[in-house]
Amino acid sequence: MAQRFQVIPAVYVLLRRDDKVLLQLRQNTGYMDGHWAVAAAGHIEAGESVTEAGCRETAEELSVTVLAEDLQPLCTMHRSQPVRGPTSERVDFFFQCTVWSGTPEVAEPEKAADIGWFDMADLPTPMVAHEAAVIDALATDTLATIEVFGFTPT
Repeated sequence: MAQRFQVIPAVYVLLRRDDKVLLQLRQNTGYMDGHWAVAAAGHIEAGESVTEAGCRETAEELSVTVLAEDLQPLCTMHRSQPVRGPTSERVDFFFQCTVWSGTPEVAEPEKAADIGWFDMADLPTPMVAHEAAVIDALATDTLATIEVFGFTPT
């Protein structure tokens, strides 16, 4: 019997100051190490809402507190990984937040080498491609409510 299709949900919280976004430099995670990425992001845990996950990930990765009501939805992305399999497709929920308590810092130094504020129109390289696509679309006011990334046209 074929393995049942599964979709993995994740949340991304873009902390914003004007036209700048906070990014982290990934390390030792096994996924896109050495690439810049949204500073607060991760998988949604069982029984956890997407907004709860966004607040949790922001606290865990940056030592700042955000409130669910301050998370502004940006888009949902249906994304496919290059290697096909039962868990190769993802659903990513992107939020932005301009209000938080505390000063962002690298709270998980084993997973992030650095953080920094970057102009959305001048992102660092290398950067995680699907995250850069969302930020680029946001910066150019072309972000759709539903984004699709990584699917090969049939």
